[in-house]
Amino acid sequence: MKKLKILLISLLCLILVCSVAIGIYTSDYYRADTVAVSATLSNEKVSVTTETDDMVVFRPDDPKCGFIFYPGGKVEYTAYAPLMNELAENGIMCVLLKMPLNLAVLDVNAADGIAESYPDIKSWYIGGHSLGGSMAASYASENADKLKGIVLLASYSTADLNSTDLKVASVYGSNDGVLNIEKYNEYKPNLPEATIEAIIDGGCHAYFGSYGTQDGDGIPTITAEEQLKETVEILKYFLK
Repeated sequence: MKKLKILLISLLCLILVCSVAIGIYTSDYYRADTVAVSATLSNEKVSVTTETDDMVVFRPDDPKCGFIFYPGGKVEYTAYAPLMNELAENGIMCVLLKMPLNLAVLDVNAADGIAESYPDIKSWYIGGHSLGGSMAASYASENADKLKGIVLLASYSTADLNSTDLKVASVYGSNDGVLNIEKYNEYKPNLPEATIEAIIDGGCHAYFGSYGTQDGDGIPTITAEEQLKETVEILKYFLK
């Protein structure tokens, strides 16, 4: 009984330590800046609605397609509102998802049911930034029949997509210091040969969102506004 008591106390202590560690880790995340907050407001071209506690929809008057977006790891999801808003102004309805503890790996299937909720939109794409992109690719590999393609922003797919008919666009900045380029090249064969790859000259990892600088990132030689504009120019043609 004494040994059992010691074992139970040890397990409880371990659980407590792990819980505290997880709490500290997940509370330290990148928060959306004021530019991102302003992009969550509707304007004359885009209606922005918070459909649920974990989903914001950016809808233009006449959407040509739908785009589901998974945010980067430990980044507040609304940091991607500027990108979503700009894409919506170009006729693409964007669905921005909030992830548990800001980690898409905890809800890979977050896109389930979204396309069915908007039957007026026939073509759907999915994508994400960094960890979010990898998780979006994993989702797409299991749901290729529901999607037209994938967007990977500073990301890569660990799932093999060659047996699917999905279109893929892979975009990253030349000065990205966070993206593991060795892993990126290692997993590149998982993408179809027709994948569109675009490297934004002078771009960095964090500028796909609007949350300030990121630890370990490279030094950009363009502004966040310039990287946003180039990203939108690339994606608006790919998505439509």
